[in-house]
Amino acid sequence: MAALLDREPSLRRAFTDPASSTEGRQALVDNLLGDQLPPLPLGVFRDLVAARWSSAVDLREAVEIVATTAAMRAAEQDGVLDEVEDELFRFARLLEREPALRAALTDPALPAERKIDLLRHLLGEQVQPTSMRLLEIAVTRSRAGSLELALEELSRLAAERRERYVAHVRVALALAPEHETRLAAALARLYGREVQVQVEVDPSVLGGVEVRVGDEVLNGTVERNLETVRRRLAG
Repeated sequence: MAALLDREPSLRRAFTDPASSTEGRQALVDNLLGDQLPPLPLGVFRDLVAARWSSAVDLREAVEIVATTAAMRAAEQDGVLDEVEDELFRFARLLEREPALRAALTDPALPAERKIDLLRHLLGEQVQPTSMRLLEIAVTRSRAGSLELALEELSRLAAERRERYVAHVRVALALAPEHETRLAAALARLYGREVQVQVEVDPSVLGGVEVRVGDEVLNGTVERNLETVRRRLAG
């Protein structure tokens, strides 16, 4: 439905026209989509159309949020939400390493169907079905730099469903499992809730650890300490 509303701005405007009645907009949904959608998603979309939206684009974004939430709830019920969260994170890191792939998936001239085919060819059955659905949403809705933001937001939403924060940890060398466990426990005490640790190995760190949780950065790296010393000497 989000893809349809993207392709058909006139339909988007008709579903959000403030001059039409709620009954009229819902009747339009039934006439156009009654034979196309199963009862449950049809009912959800009828409820969305019944609301008042400040702009037609807001309806499309609401549909996308519902789709994302439904996919994550399915992953949670299947007991694979942790894997989905990790797969989204690893795909974001893959894009950083493969600029050609990122360029293809953010190319506005490449049809959405081709982007989805590329994803499925690349990942196949290596990821959870929910991860694939969420990645399809991200690459078909996003443009250029917003793809990374979309993936980060999906990871955050997945973490929130488990009532956790995501801690992005940057270190020079991979952490031993027991060190990662201790770090997660320390962060949980600091933030008062469970924290999911996602580790990125970056040799430029030199030593120590940088932890980013949302907008907050805890930087205890040698790199940061050297920069502090340089600033003091320069002062």
